[in-house]
Amino acid sequence: MRNWFITGGTPGGFGMAYAEAALEAGDRVVLTARRPEELKEWVAEHGERAHAVRLDVTAPDEVRRAVAEARAHFGEIDVLVNNAGRGWYGSVEGTADDVVRGSFELNFFSVVTVLREVLPAMRARGRGWVVTMSSAAGMDAVPGFGFYSAAKFAVEGLSDALRQEVEPFGVKVLLVEPGAFRTHAYAGFSGEPARETVDAYAPLLDAVRVAFVEQDGRQPGDPERGVRAVLAAMERPDPPHRLVLGGPAFDKVTSKLQRTLDAVRADETVSRGVDFPDAA
Repeated sequence: MRNWFITGGTPGGFGMAYAEAALEAGDRVVLTARRPEELKEWVAEHGERAHAVRLDVTAPDEVRRAVAEARAHFGEIDVLVNNAGRGWYGSVEGTADDVVRGSFELNFFSVVTVLREVLPAMRARGRGWVVTMSSAAGMDAVPGFGFYSAAKFAVEGLSDALRQEVEPFGVKVLLVEPGAFRTHAYAGFSGEPARETVDAYAPLLDAVRVAFVEQDGRQPGDPERGVRAVLAAMERPDPPHRLVLGGPAFDKVTSKLQRTLDAVRADETVSRGVDFPDAA
């Protein structure tokens, strides 16, 4: 029986889907949320193997308290799922500074804070899993979501380095890169105008907002199937380093990687030509 610590437990999202799948597998779950009172019925339904904790992941003191409460309740954490996050839309030039910083606080720095609180015990015990929810936007940036994409790119780089650092200690790291899934994440866009400071980008952002609103409830990705795929990947003898979820996301990511590889190879002579002649 493994103990899971999952951030971003708002009903209707990936966090809840992870929690349900872990409980179905016979494990125990601490699910965090800003408003844990919304999880009372869920906790009651699952009894002693489920526990909800209040947590704003952008507040380091709350992270320390929540992790300590999880350990006191179930013992050491075996699986950490860094799931909390959200996107704001706006242009790179015109997004307000506080929105930019808020996006990175939630989508990047909170990941670092939770990791640093959980990893020491995993490393000392010689085992553990870190599952971090990135995005297809962390591989192929989305216009109108430049800072969300940038934060996910940062999470990707962090996780690639972390994987190599903790592998000798028996800790595994998996990046999950979903595309469009039927979660609550899309619901807020209908009533949330962009805080944009450059009028020239208004048509782009209006189109982005309309597309998100129209897609809400019709996204191709099924969160339950997505999470089951992640759990299955964790059980493989040679688990993947990253897992793209969703057909459109797979097409988007593989196309971007192929374009990037082609472009880099096209300038191979230039790249190699800047070394000292005796470098070889």
